[in-house]
Amino acid sequence: MKSLLIILLLPIYLSAQQRDTSAIKSFPDSLQIAKANSIKSDSTKVKKNRDVDAVVSASAKDSLIYDVKNKKMFLFGSGELKYKQTDLKSGKIFVDYEKNELEAFGIQDTSDTAKVKIKQVPILAEGKDVYEGSRIRYNFKTQQGFISLAKNREETSRYEGEKVKKVDKDIYFIENGMFTTCEEDTPHTYFSASEMKVIQRDKIIAKWIFMHIGGVPFPIPVPFAVIPNESGRRSGIILPNYGQELRRGQYFRNFGYFFALSDYFDLALTGDYYTKGGYGLRSRLRYAKRYDFSGTFNSGYSRVIIGEEGDPNRQEQTDWNLSLYHNQQIDPTSRFDANLQFQSSTFFQNNSINYNDLLSQDIISNATYSKRWDESGNSLSINYSRTQNLASGNIYESLPNISFSKNIAYPFKREGSESLRDQKWYEMIAYTYSGQFRNERRKTEGNLKIRGGVQHDLSFSASPKIGYFNVAPRIGYQEKWYNKHVKIENRVIDVIDPQTNQVTQKDSLVVTDVKELNFVRTFDMSVSASTKLYGIMQPNILGIEAFRHTLLPSISYSYKPNFADNTWGYYDSYKKANGEVVYYDKYQNEIFGGAFAGEQQSLNFSLGNVFEIKTMKDPNDTTKNTDANKYQLLNLNASIGYNFAADSLKLSDLSLSYRTQIGQLLSLSGSSTFTFYDYEGNFKVNRFLASAGKGLFRLSNFSFSVSTNLIGEGNQESKSLQKKSDSEYDAFQKKDYITLYEDNESPDLSIPWNLNLSYNFNLSKITPNQSSTFSNLSADLGFSLTKNWKFTVRGSYDFDRKEVIAPQISIYRDLHCWEMNFSWNPIGTYRGFMFEIRMKAPELQDIKVSKSRGLYSGRR
Repeated sequence: MKSLLIILLLPIYLSAQQRDTSAIKSFPDSLQIAKANSIKSDSTKVKKNRDVDAVVSASAKDSLIYDVKNKKMFLFGSGELKYKQTDLKSGKIFVDYEKNELEAFGIQDTSDTAKVKIKQVPILAEGKDVYEGSRIRYNFKTQQGFISLAKNREETSRYEGEKVKKVDKDIYFIENGMFTTCEEDTPHTYFSASEMKVIQRDKIIAKWIFMHIGGVPFPIPVPFAVIPNESGRRSGIILPNYGQELRRGQYFRNFGYFFALSDYFDLALTGDYYTKGGYGLRSRLRYAKRYDFSGTFNSGYSRVIIGEEGDPNRQEQTDWNLSLYHNQQIDPTSRFDANLQFQSSTFFQNNSINYNDLLSQDIISNATYSKRWDESGNSLSINYSRTQNLASGNIYESLPNISFSKNIAYPFKREGSESLRDQKWYEMIAYTYSGQFRNERRKTEGNLKIRGGVQHDLSFSASPKIGYFNVAPRIGYQEKWYNKHVKIENRVIDVIDPQTNQVTQKDSLVVTDVKELNFVRTFDMSVSASTKLYGIMQPNILGIEAFRHTLLPSISYSYKPNFADNTWGYYDSYKKANGEVVYYDKYQNEIFGGAFAGEQQSLNFSLGNVFEIKTMKDPNDTTKNTDANKYQLLNLNASIGYNFAADSLKLSDLSLSYRTQIGQLLSLSGSSTFTFYDYEGNFKVNRFLASAGKGLFRLSNFSFSVSTNLIGEGNQESKSLQKKSDSEYDAFQKKDYITLYEDNESPDLSIPWNLNLSYNFNLSKITPNQSSTFSNLSADLGFSLTKNWKFTVRGSYDFDRKEVIAPQISIYRDLHCWEMNFSWNPIGTYRGFMFEIRMKAPELQDIKVSKSRGLYSGRR
C-alpha cells in the first residue's frame, strides 16, 4: 500500500518540482509539497482500490502534506477535497486513508484581537445538500459523520444545530436544533427543539418545539411535529378554518387531507361542520402528464339546516355539484377539451364566498373534440354544450353537435397555374362546404322538448380581378333536414258573456308536432366589387414624414326569393275567428329555423377609411425594420343598404363604426346608427324625415367605449425567479393546497403601480320620445407605497343609477417570512372583510392569525 501511494503521488511531486524545486523538501517517512502564498492548487488522483473507489482531488492555497507511511494527508489554507459527489472546503483538512475518515476545522482570524472569530469554516457539499459547521468529522466510505455548530440550507429552508450526527446517506440526528424558512442570518421566525431527526428530501421530526418570533419564544410548545423537508406537493392534513355564522352557528370549514399520490395525480378530501346542524363534503382529484393531458375533477355535497327542531321556519336543503376540467392534445392535429359543471341551483349561494360564483347567473358546460387534416384543410368538431340558469332552473343541452367543414377548393384549376394572369376564368371558380348535425334538449318549467336536425351549406364563388376592381360573384345553397314540424290549428270556441248573455267567438290555438321527414331548401345569390384608393401627403415637418389615407369602397347586390310563397310549401296558415288568414313558418320551432319570408333584393354600400401616419426614421437607427415608425390613427367605416323588393322602409339605417389606438396608452371605439324614417307614436312609418322637414336622418343608437391599461416600470432586481422542476407535476396549478380563500394570491411587488380604466356609454333612442342610456366607469388601481406594501382598489360606478357597484379594497404587506392580507367589501349584498397574517412558506401557511366578517365568514 505504501508503494502504491508513492506511485500515485509521484506525478504531483514531479509537477510541483518543475514549477519550484526550492519549495520541496523530502522526509524519511513523509513527503511535503509546499509553496507558501503562491501554489493555488495541486491535485491527487487515487485509483480504485479496496477502500477508495473513485478519483480524489485535493487542493490547498498554503500547503499539502502527504504522510506516506501512515497514509494520511494534511491540507492547510483554503483547502478543498473532492470525492465522488462530496466536496469539502475548510481552512484545515486532515485525511486518514487507512480509516477512510477526514476531519476539518476553521482557522483563527488574525484580524480579530479578541481571538474569537474563526474563518474558513468547514463547508461540506454532497450533491445539492450543503452543510456548514465549526468542525466536521466524516467517513467518506460509510458517509457517516459529526458536525459541530452545523448549518444546512435548502432551497426554501434551513436547519442548524449544536451537534449533528450523520448516521447514513439521508438521516441526521440534531441536538439543540433550529428550523426556519427565513433567509436572514438571524431569522425573524424559527422553530427550536432539543432533539430533531432529519430525513433528507422527506421530513423533519422533532419533539417539544418552541416557535420563536422576533427572538421571543411562544410560551406553549408543540409536543411533537413532522415538518416537510422537500419542495412540491406533499401528503398531509389540511387544517380547518373556524368561525361563526349567524344562522348555522360555530363552524369548522375546509378540514381534510391531501394525498400526493404520484407525480401524475393527487387527491384532496375536505369537509365542513356546523354546530347548529349541517355539514359539507368535497373532493378534488387532479391529474396531469406533461405535453399530453391534464385535468381536475371536483365533487361536493352539503346538507344545510337552519333553525331548531320543531321550528316552523326550519329549513333543510341538500346541495351538490360535479365538475370536470380536462385538456388533452391527442396528436398534432386533434385535441379534446372539456369544461363540464353540474350542480344544484343554490349550491353557490350556500357554499361559496367567491364573488364571481355568487354573481353567476348561468352555469355553462362544454366538451369538444376537434380534428383537422392539414393536407386538405378539412376539419371536424364534435361538441356537447349545456347551459343551466340558476334562477329559473331552465336547462338547455346540445348533444351532440357535429360540424364538418371543407376548405375552399378549385375544381377546375390546372396544376402549375398559380399566377392570376395564367389562369382562365373558370379556374377561379371555387366551392366550400360545411355540414352540421345538432340535437337539442330544452327543459323549461319542467317541460322537456327535444329538437334535432341537419344543415348543409354549399357555396360557389369566384374572385376575378377586372382592372382595379376585385369582383366576387357567389351562389349559396342551404338544405335543412328535420324529422318534425309544427302544425297550428285554430279551434274557435264560443264564449258567453255572463252579464249580457251574448255569445262571442274566441280564438284557441292548438300547436302540435307532426313527426315526418322534411327538407327545407333555400338559396341566395350575390355579387360584390371592391377596390382600394390611396392618398398620400409628405409634409416632412415636425418629425412627420408622411400621411396616408386609404379608401376601401365596396358595393354588393344580393338576391333571395320569397320562400313564404305557397310554391315552396314551407309555410302554412290558419284562419282566425274574424276571418283573418295568418301564415306561419312550419319550421319556426326547429333547431336551425325555417325559411326566409319575403323577397330580398338589396344593394349595399360600404366605405372604409384608414388614416395612418409615418414618422421620420432616426438616422442613428441601423435596423431594417420599416414598419417600426408607422402608426394607425383612425379606422372609420360606414355602410347603408337599399332593398328593392321591400314594400316599405326600403332604405336601411346608416351605420358608422370607428376605432383608434393611441400607442399602448389608450384604446377608443364606438358606433352610431341613424334612421331616415319618421315615427308615429312607437312605430316607424314609410315617410322620410326630410319630407317632414325634420332633417336628413335621426340618431337611433350611439355607443362609445374607452379603456387604458397603464403599468409602471418594475424593478428588475426585485422580480423573483421562478424555478421550474422537470418533474411531471409542474403541469399542475401553482397552488397545490386548499384554503378557504382560494383567490388570495401574493401580488407582484416588482410592479410599482398599475391602472386599468374603462368607460362604456350607450344611448338607445327607440323612438324620438323614448330613450335609454347606460353609462359605467370601471377601475382597478394597484400601487405600492413602499417595496413591501401593495394597495389595490377596484370597482365600478353606474352614472344612471348613481351608485358604486361591487367595490373592493385589498392591502398586502410583505413581512419577509410572513405576509399580511386584508380584503374589504364595504357595501352591497356581499359586504364583509377578511384580515389574515400567515407564514409565507407553502408548507407553513396554516400557521396564521385571521379575522373575518360578513361574506368572508359565511354570513349573508
